[in-house]
Amino acid sequence: MDFLNYAFMQRALLAAVLVGITAPAVGIYLVQRRQALMGDGIGHVAMTGVGLGFLLSTSPVWMATAVSVLGAVLMELIRWYGRTRGDIALAMLFYGGMAGGVMFINLAPGGSNANLTSYLFGSLSTVSQSDVVSICLLAAFVVLVTLGLRRQLFAVSQDEEFARVTGLPVRALNLLTAVTAAVTVTVAMRVVGLLLVSALMVVPVAAAQQLTRSFTATFVIAVAIGIAVTVSGTITSYYQDVPPGATIVLLTIAAFVALTALATPLARRRARAAAQAGPAGDPAECSVPATREAGDEVGV
Repeated sequence: MDFLNYAFMQRALLAAVLVGITAPAVGIYLVQRRQALMGDGIGHVAMTGVGLGFLLSTSPVWMATAVSVLGAVLMELIRWYGRTRGDIALAMLFYGGMAGGVMFINLAPGGSNANLTSYLFGSLSTVSQSDVVSICLLAAFVVLVTLGLRRQLFAVSQDEEFARVTGLPVRALNLLTAVTAAVTVTVAMRVVGLLLVSALMVVPVAAAQQLTRSFTATFVIAVAIGIAVTVSGTITSYYQDVPPGATIVLLTIAAFVALTALATPLARRRARAAAQAGPAGDPAECSVPATREAGDEVGV
């Protein structure tokens, strides 16, 4: 536990816990909406914000937040109105964000591509006190939205048409989900990195879905996995001198593989027990499937 004697590790661990909470909390809605790669796209756009932060000598975290939110809103508008050419518009937005980040940071006084590395892949030693304050404020916003509006966000994520019929403001909630995802990307970029944050949004949720269909249980398990892998990855990065972002993502994938291996035989046993408990005359095709895909819908 000697790493706790260092201020930079204390800051890194606090940031890691907040990332472990917020990324799966938003990711569960993205998975339900089948927008698992949305975080990756926002991460590309956020690079422009980081570059602008260096160019204008302002906080890269807050500038990345502003640009990410704008990019997320544009993504939703393209999804609504760009039905025929939407994929091309999104591609230009994503790659333009990457190119803008590289250009702006090279135009900044004393800037170079090396300055982007800690934002692209995460870095322990560069998490400053001001970064921690920013991350805490942004994480509080994400938690308030994902928990306070969980019923409404879940309804929209499951079936937009049904949610619209029931009177929910579907477009406003979709925009709020996109903005919350953008904020989460900037929360995670100092620990996991912009290029890897999408994995932390999606994989813990997919891993949790191997064990349960309940939305609440999936939410809790996904957040628990997120905290476990971010803290473990941060500590491993300190002792082994390896990139924290890559370490965290690899641990997340390992957790998914382990839970899948554990859940498959359990699902088969439950299926056999259900088949044996049913009436003797039931046809075989009515039995419960032994396995399910990670993208299956989660029940309330």
